[in-house]
Amino acid sequence: MGSSVRGRFAPTPSGYMHIGNALSAILAWLQVRCLHGEFILRIEDLDVERFDPRYVDALMEDLKWLGVDWDEGPDVPGPYGPYRQQDRAHLYEQAFAALKAKDLLYPCFCSRKDLRTPASAPHGLTSEGPVYSGSCRYLSNQERARRAVQKPPAWRFMLPHEGMTFHDLVQGPKPFPPGAGGDFIVYRADGVFSYQLAVVVDDAKMRITHVLRGDDLLDSTPRQLYLYRALGLTPPSFAHIPMVCSASGARLAKRDNSITVRSLREQGVSPERVVGYLAWLAGLIVRPEAVRLCELIPDFDLSRVVHQPILLQKDWLETLLKGKRDVSAL
Repeated sequence: MGSSVRGRFAPTPSGYMHIGNALSAILAWLQVRCLHGEFILRIEDLDVERFDPRYVDALMEDLKWLGVDWDEGPDVPGPYGPYRQQDRAHLYEQAFAALKAKDLLYPCFCSRKDLRTPASAPHGLTSEGPVYSGSCRYLSNQERARRAVQKPPAWRFMLPHEGMTFHDLVQGPKPFPPGAGGDFIVYRADGVFSYQLAVVVDDAKMRITHVLRGDDLLDSTPRQLYLYRALGLTPPSFAHIPMVCSASGARLAKRDNSITVRSLREQGVSPERVVGYLAWLAGLIVRPEAVRLCELIPDFDLSRVVHQPILLQKDWLETLLKGKRDVSAL
């Protein structure tokens, strides 16, 4: 019988994994392993516009190099597969139909340009554009039928009128006012299910009990909790860690090859030094020393993870490259 604790790492293979993604994977893995749980790797390749198959193998190679293993995933069959979203559309269709049957969705006929972003994992609700006004929510059936002749609609979830508060294992209590972010899309006009719906269905079907991810997704959590409630599903616990940013505070981007795990590997930096540096940035260890990932399990404590944005030092790369030559320090 499997463990009652199940966590996951669910990346989008749109480029080589950068060190911010690596930190999320490392902390999610440590959270589960210190609880003697099972760790799942799921590939979020639902949005074909962002998905590049060549990065899937690279992603798994980089994770294994860091010391991250998994009990179920694309290359490790398990009872809750498949482990790639492109193969799970039938599950999203079932959830979509259930929401429609409860009259919790409505068609939205806004422009395609406004509907492109929400299919992929958002970096906060502001990335999805301004709060939706709800104009299509109040269209008559006759008007909906008329507009449906002109263009296929997207479908939005109707937010309830009450607010939402949940307890984040890193950030503490997080209140959200009624209507935070506006009614959101669960199915795009071009036939792609949204990130919000897919991640809820996947985590529920895979019996995920612990979700640890970047705090760029913190504002999406109430939306997902509303979907859990609407579908009669049990949500996992959530922990949102600070994002790793450049020294100037800018978000990391996969197109910047210098901050990818693959680039560090190619330059001869050891996985122990990468793990140790990231663990130090996150607050798990007091100095940036080389350490194997498994050695962090006994003393792992989520309460030690820093709450403020994690800024890379300007000389972070030089520090790691120096460590390659000098075994006495990073």
